[in-house]
Amino acid sequence: MSTFDSVVALLYLLAAIGFVVGLHLMNSPATAVRGNRISTVAMAIAVAVTLAVMANDYHVHPAGWAVLAAGTAIGGGGGLRVARRVKLTDIPQLVSVFNAVGGGAAALVAVNDFVRLSPHIPTRADVTTVLDVVIGVVTFTGSIVAAGKLQGLVSGAPVVWKGSRATNGVLGAAALGLAAYILSGSQNVAVLGALCAVLAVIGVLLVLPIGGADMPVVISLLNAFTGTAVAMAGFVIENSGLIIAGALVGASGTILTKLMADAMNRSVLAIIAGGFGTGEAAGPVGPGGASVQPIQADDAAIQLAYASKVVIVPGYGLAAAQAQHEVRALADLLEERGVEVSYAIHPVAGRMPGHMNVLLAEANVPYPQLKEMSDINPEFPLTDVALVIGANDVVNPAARRPGTPISGMPILDVDQARSVIVIKRSMSAGYSGIDNELYTDPKTHMLFADAKAGLADLASAVKALVGT
Repeated sequence: MSTFDSVVALLYLLAAIGFVVGLHLMNSPATAVRGNRISTVAMAIAVAVTLAVMANDYHVHPAGWAVLAAGTAIGGGGGLRVARRVKLTDIPQLVSVFNAVGGGAAALVAVNDFVRLSPHIPTRADVTTVLDVVIGVVTFTGSIVAAGKLQGLVSGAPVVWKGSRATNGVLGAAALGLAAYILSGSQNVAVLGALCAVLAVIGVLLVLPIGGADMPVVISLLNAFTGTAVAMAGFVIENSGLIIAGALVGASGTILTKLMADAMNRSVLAIIAGGFGTGEAAGPVGPGGASVQPIQADDAAIQLAYASKVVIVPGYGLAAAQAQHEVRALADLLEERGVEVSYAIHPVAGRMPGHMNVLLAEANVPYPQLKEMSDINPEFPLTDVALVIGANDVVNPAARRPGTPISGMPILDVDQARSVIVIKRSMSAGYSGIDNELYTDPKTHMLFADAKAGLADLASAVKALVGT
């Protein structure tokens, strides 16, 4: 091995260590930003090393470098602009788009290699090429549909039709046949193109039947697919940096997918089968016609201001209203009065893993106040007031009894608090499409308002109590 090759291997190893350390630091909100920065530096090292290898080992035409520079400027500049301008409520859609870009790029690497080397491709390359194309193309189209569902461009309800499963079966058989034909020794570019077309349709049809309630898990699953496709691309072009980075993303995405599925008490296979929740149905006033107890901001403020312990439960309604700064302002007022405040974070609150953590971090909510479900649930019986803001299924006691769409799903035990105040715009159902039994609990009061406006009214009412 030459000195250059040794330096390249060492730098790729350094980048891999940076990826591992970065992922580890992302386990905690307190260190996530540092982990992201370390991962960014590691990726910059990997990209720089790859460019050095291209310059040293390949005779790249000046026009090729110009195209590479233009692509980097357009893609990097566009990505930076979008990332800076995107609203936090739209982060899930952005992640889905990034998944699509990653999967599509990985598939293009394999297609380019196939076209360039055909008809002299080693059998080993055939295997990795087919795997890369299968995973990458399905991820590309599936992620686009997922982003469309989250953005409202595609119905959030499960999209199914008569014969849809049979159609999927036929397409799956066709994809297997085409892949087997390529692996048998055929290096026909047209066959690979047909395989890509079939896989593109399969990706669309896999995500369309999945309802809004399962989208957080789908995003995580597609992220794992993207990482696996990138790793396969690394095998195709024999680049250890891609292999390591892709394997890490694939493994972490798979673990997160399993954790998210467990948090919803649903298997990954059941999620892929689709059909759970639309988030668009409006339920009746309450289960069995039971009534709810409305409350005004002034009365709710009295309960909060004179409590000893308050637990805030954020949900997607908080994110949709961009009310993270208002909830922080209210919490600060309560703490000034000596109230102990903490935040209960459910694993699938919002539309993606960590959605609530990111949202509250933007408002500089102290990290120690963010408590996971397993840590906060034992505290609810000791809580004077639980303030639920836009959360629905994750606090629904119906999950504790059989026969409901969310039966067995771990929930935040909000109903065990001494008093519950829910800020919500209406009585519409959550993604599961069922009524929330918490709303008709005798100790629950409903403050009907947009999250931002409702929290602002509460803060004003608490301020008015100062000195009383």
